[in-house]
Amino acid sequence: MKKVTYNLIFKTEPEGGFTVSVPSLPGCVTYGKNLTEAKKMAKEAINAYLASLKKHEEVAPSDEHSFFSTINMDTPIPFSYA
Repeated sequence: MKKVTYNLIFKTEPEGGFTVSVPSLPGCVTYGKNLTEAKKMAKEAINAYLASLKKHEEVAPSDEHSFFSTINMDTPIPFSYA
């Protein structure tokens, strides 16, 4: 079995916990009440997504050659961290 890399985006939720999305798998989104559970749920969501791709004989993308970065910007308008 081949190892595949996927980037995950974790967003804190106002009510607690984290929403996790997988950018290279459109619509692959899940939730966990803490980071450990969110990562576990992300693995389950990715496995289900990949199983669906296999069932439909589609090619699975990966993030093997991509990465995320951040940049801090000064902004002249009010900004919400929601």
